[in-house]
Amino acid sequence: MIIKLLVEGGEMKPGPVLSQKLGPVGIPMNEVIQKINDATKDFKGMRVPVELDIEPSTKEIKVTVSSPPASELLKKELGIEKGSALHKKMKMANASIEQVISVTKTKMQNLLSKDLKAAVKTVLGSAVSLGILVENKNPMEVIADIDAGKYDNEISQEKTETDPEKKKELDAHFAKVKAEQDKLMKAEEAAKVAEAAAAAEKPATSATAGEKTEAKPEEKKEEKK
Repeated sequence: MIIKLLVEGGEMKPGPVLSQKLGPVGIPMNEVIQKINDATKDFKGMRVPVELDIEPSTKEIKVTVSSPPASELLKKELGIEKGSALHKKMKMANASIEQVISVTKTKMQNLLSKDLKAAVKTVLGSAVSLGILVENKNPMEVIADIDAGKYDNEISQEKTETDPEKKKELDAHFAKVKAEQDKLMKAEEAAKVAEAAAAAEKPATSATAGEKTEAKPEEKKEEKK
């Protein structure tokens, strides 16, 4: 029996899905969870694909762990908890090409890429959806740079360590980007509050106008008397 799961590395907890599958074959769920957590403990903080191969007759359990999705590896590499819900205008981090290569090498065995260069471009695609800058640019621009041969040296040497001075420059650039983003978000929030306040005032104004309109016939009756 094969069971495929996506679990929190080292921190899987009991759940109805696994219980329903293990119950009929009489295998204790806690035993399976312990095996999964032991196998995925090196991936804490990430969601990891796991495949269980269970032999019902002998109750033998084999746990196979695949490398986490590229998006999870990128988040861990850059120290961010989540990607951007508005990745086109809100950026979450600024990676070096070396960091992207490091993530790619970890993920390489699960990528259908002919070589490291092609695999790096695949990982850069994941960076786009997370709202991650790479080398101060949109990852799509970096893919174009790779095609033009700009990072051939780093990729051929499989460089995974970022020069400290370069890292400072990347962090400084992102600090400016984040400051601009925060400023924009505050402006948009203030505009929404002002718009909501204006919308709330409109019904009150209409009601007042309606009261005045209905009072006029009464005033005319009083005049006739």
